[in-house]
Amino acid sequence: MKYKPMKNYKSLLFGLAVIGMNSLSAQNPIVRNQFSADPTARVFNGKVYVFPSHDIPAPEGKGLRKDWFCMADYHVFSSENLTDWTDHGVIVSQNKVAWVDSSSYSMWAPDCIERNGKYYFYFPANKNIAGPNGRKGFGIGVAVADKPEGPYIPQAEPIKGVNGIDPNVLIDKDGQAYLYWSMGNLFVAKLKENMLEIDSEPLAIPDLPQKGLKEGPYVFERKGVYYLTFPHVENKIERLEYAIGDNPMGPFKMTGVIMDESPENCWTNHQSIVQYNNQWYLFYHHNDYSPKFDKNRAIRVDSLFFDADGKIQKVIPTLRGVGVTSASQEIQIDRFSSKSEKGSAIAFLDSLNTFYGWKTILSKDAWIQYNTIDFGQKVLKKIQLKALSENGSTLRIRLDKVDGPVVAEVAIPKGNNWKTVEAKLAKQTTGIHHLVVALKDENPVEIDWVKFE
Repeated sequence: MKYKPMKNYKSLLFGLAVIGMNSLSAQNPIVRNQFSADPTARVFNGKVYVFPSHDIPAPEGKGLRKDWFCMADYHVFSSENLTDWTDHGVIVSQNKVAWVDSSSYSMWAPDCIERNGKYYFYFPANKNIAGPNGRKGFGIGVAVADKPEGPYIPQAEPIKGVNGIDPNVLIDKDGQAYLYWSMGNLFVAKLKENMLEIDSEPLAIPDLPQKGLKEGPYVFERKGVYYLTFPHVENKIERLEYAIGDNPMGPFKMTGVIMDESPENCWTNHQSIVQYNNQWYLFYHHNDYSPKFDKNRAIRVDSLFFDADGKIQKVIPTLRGVGVTSASQEIQIDRFSSKSEKGSAIAFLDSLNTFYGWKTILSKDAWIQYNTIDFGQKVLKKIQLKALSENGSTLRIRLDKVDGPVVAEVAIPKGNNWKTVEAKLAKQTTGIHHLVVALKDENPVEIDWVKFE
């Protein structure tokens, strides 16, 4: 799916307001109509809900400083299949929280947790009232709802005794809730039953790396082991690391790396880890739609696995992501699973309007593979794709592998404009298959999407 970005800040806000309940069929990134970052994923009522922060292009003179993170509100997204995502719209805005400095655009990484039928959304922001030291600083607030998609009602004041960013909440098996956050160090405190106040003095978690920035704590429990995960700048940019312990308040022992630093030098990363339908997933972010400015980011998800001893296997980021794609939808093959080393490339459809998405470019002997497509049980008779080829060309469509059975050949007419072309399928296909699109001759082809009917 392609989305045209708004040309200015006011139209951006208006556009996102009217989008409302928008269905986003996507791979990575999973949100494809706006910038998003810092995703916290939770399973509520049989669905996965993702609560990210919402990057926007900074309005002139707004925000904490020039060329910095700029965030005015929060959306929530949900999915039952990790492929089709629904945008439920804005749930909390800086203009509607009494204690927030609405000129700071500082609504950074959030979290949400359910307790006793209520949903508690935790979010950081700059305060509009200075503390005893004369500084405003960051507070962490709570908004409460009866449903995960809202509406959320913010509390009048932030949580007392907590100063920082990146809140995360764990409710342990015995019912005790814990709040984690960052500000120089990573901190933890118990929460009262009402989920609105801390019930212990903040503890700076010891035995973590002393060198480099640490932020974004996210804690989960698996088989009696508590995993403290967080981004850490050991060198110049963040990588995702983790420590383990047998108590929610530690001590934790540094154990390993979940995801290496971005090869594209996106300075930040931010994670959550959740189990859904017996599979674990890592949610994180990258600057897919803004490769030249890493303060406008996009959220992703990839599968995560554990070794037999409980250690997390390192996650290699993918464009394909997770979930099953329907063959009858437009398949964005630029979100590939694998491709030829030579002759294949991915580029923006429009470098000035990146939310239009990407295209695949194939030249001599090139191919690209997109995995896990559901052809269903109904017989599909033809393939349709949007493509262009300056000199005309032919694509060969295979199933399952590079030398798999050929199901169609599609002639791309000569021209400089995008055209939707189709061809009959030579082989009836049902069930789950991988798709390989290959160039039959030497003339380059650009491909937007593929679908079957």
